[in-house]
Amino acid sequence: MAKRTQLTPSAPWFRLESEAADWEQEQPSDLVHWYGQMLLIRRFEEKLLDLEKAGLIHGPAHASIGQEAGAVGAMSVLGPHDRINGTHRAHHQVLMKLVNAVTPKGFDVLNDAFTPEMDEAIHRFMAEIMGLTPGYCGGRGGSMHMRNAAAGIMGTSAIVGGNPPHAVGYALADKMLGRDQVSVAFFGDGAAQNGASYEAMNIAAAQGVPTIFFIENNLYGVSTRITDITRETRISSRGAMLGIPSIEVDGMDVVAVHNAMAEARRIITNDGGPVVVEALMYRHFHQSGSRKGSDFGYRPLAEEEEWLARDPVTTAARRLREMGITSAEDLARIDATVTGRVSAAAAKLTETVPGGNAQRIPDRLWPDPATRDDGILGDLSELDDARVLDHEDMAGVATERVKFVTAASETLSAAMDRDPRIIVMGEDVHQMRGGVSGFTKGALERWPGRVLPMPIAENGFTGVALGAALNGLRPVVEIMFGDFCLTAADQIAHGVGKVRHMFGSGFPVPLVMRVRVSPHTGYGSQHSADPSALFGLFPGWRIISPATAHDYIGLMNAALRCDDPVVVIEHTELYQREFDVPAGDRDFCIPFRRAHVLRDGSACTVLTTSVMGALAVKIAEETGIDAEVIDLRNLDHHGIDWDTVGQSVSRTGRVIIAEQTVRSMSMGAIWADGIQERFFDSLDYEILRVTGGLAAPTVSAVLNRAALGSAADLREAMLRITGN
Repeated sequence: MAKRTQLTPSAPWFRLESEAADWEQEQPSDLVHWYGQMLLIRRFEEKLLDLEKAGLIHGPAHASIGQEAGAVGAMSVLGPHDRINGTHRAHHQVLMKLVNAVTPKGFDVLNDAFTPEMDEAIHRFMAEIMGLTPGYCGGRGGSMHMRNAAAGIMGTSAIVGGNPPHAVGYALADKMLGRDQVSVAFFGDGAAQNGASYEAMNIAAAQGVPTIFFIENNLYGVSTRITDITRETRISSRGAMLGIPSIEVDGMDVVAVHNAMAEARRIITNDGGPVVVEALMYRHFHQSGSRKGSDFGYRPLAEEEEWLARDPVTTAARRLREMGITSAEDLARIDATVTGRVSAAAAKLTETVPGGNAQRIPDRLWPDPATRDDGILGDLSELDDARVLDHEDMAGVATERVKFVTAASETLSAAMDRDPRIIVMGEDVHQMRGGVSGFTKGALERWPGRVLPMPIAENGFTGVALGAALNGLRPVVEIMFGDFCLTAADQIAHGVGKVRHMFGSGFPVPLVMRVRVSPHTGYGSQHSADPSALFGLFPGWRIISPATAHDYIGLMNAALRCDDPVVVIEHTELYQREFDVPAGDRDFCIPFRRAHVLRDGSACTVLTTSVMGALAVKIAEETGIDAEVIDLRNLDHHGIDWDTVGQSVSRTGRVIIAEQTVRSMSMGAIWADGIQERFFDSLDYEILRVTGGLAAPTVSAVLNRAALGSAADLREAMLRITGN
């Protein structure tokens, strides 16, 4: 009979339990302080539910009533410079981090009045949840999207599982920049089943970053019980199986949570991170609002009553009295204090309707609708002092002939020499003398410790890169094939693409994503897409598509200096082509929002991207058509050089938009709309679009070629529009 050997996790995995003696070991002042904080959260959220019932909160109010001990216990071991994020249910954690950041040392909730700074934190947080201008994000974030970097709140996410990768990124930045801090991702049992959370834990473990994954296991994701969706309901097992020390703790006991978090910090200090803390707890109400789960039939009343008997606020009050630390009068005074501060915050945000008793929001507190699109991207002022060397500046400049891929590798290496904040992340980037394409060759030769291998988890490491960008690094993320951007679409869209605007802007997100596009190589339908249109859906991205080595150097340097997210679309057909570039110069920039006229002409305007530019010039010369060919270079909503396009259209009156990609992934319709809106009176002919077919390329060589915009398609369009 085959021998069996029992296997156990390589990392410690244990339950930490608190007893009466643990409460007695804590300072009485700390116990009273923690109780006051839990009660502040409780009264704050009860007020939110009242405001919601009154129609004064637009959108959901996901109360955490019942889970206060987890937030207070966790925050008790975090300093103002430690980072956190959370999910759609993060009022308790965010409120504590905000208030703690401004609470004077030694504050006594029994005897001291709240300071103006503490009151302001409560007021501004409530304003944000109500969608009002005084809020920390100017009302754009509301209940589910909250950020205040000054207090260490880097940004919550309403996407389940969306936030853990970001916390790994914060911690990665701290580790690489030599800062002694931890980052905490708060999420629930539902998010623990999400692939992004698993990817984040795995990357954190592989990189050894100081992240605490704090899992609030309240048994339910909306109405689905954890036993319905997973066989292993001990969620901390996810960490243990990835080699992460993992702790299970009673999340209804503030002292137990405090001890678990203290142990997590000790482990990180002594052994490095990460650590998983699973807090077993219960939310007393439904997913959103003030009704109980039993009202909807998915929770038994007996279960609710059992957990209510262990309510962290009432049990803490009882313990404090039993220990002789507080009297009933003391507890009442604490209640009066925190209730008063919450009521005062609400009073500043509401007024009585004239002639009635109902409350309303004063008009002066609403954001100006005219600001709806403000802050999507920055103003590029960070590039004002950049040294520019575009094609028209090359007169008298010595040149050398280099391959596209060589120029790209040398540009990245030179930028990393210049800026120690630049790191590289991606699959296989640390191997094969420069990754699968050779782009990291120079970086590996000079800065191997800043070239980080990632697992095949595009969504996870894109989210990690976002977190790193929010915390001081300038990550360069490599996506091996354009199609794989779709596996990272959550972070590309909901994370990077929206983070600046929904949090009120005013902060940098310096992330560069390199995307290899290989539509012509026979790799088939899942390795052939140009994802520019995907990024174009989210105006928080800048999109550049260099067609020459000179353009790559200049545009990549601009991207690496830019405080906005930039995606660089790299066509692999260009990699081995040689181009003239300034001799020995890899540090110049080409400004965004500047197209490149490849060929002057008067018969028609051909707007091109990537490999289609050189092809259009070739066809114009072969056919004798006096076409003006323009390489757009910048493809996003904010980057089109409408001045250059408009000047050309005013001369030619005819426009062709030429893209190699399939029609279904084309951006030409957006550009055509922009041309008609701006230059309709100059047009003498309908705008023609050259693209591939509807379906993605398949492996067969003939079908592969047929799926893409071709020389024949472009020639036909040029002949048609000029009447030849």
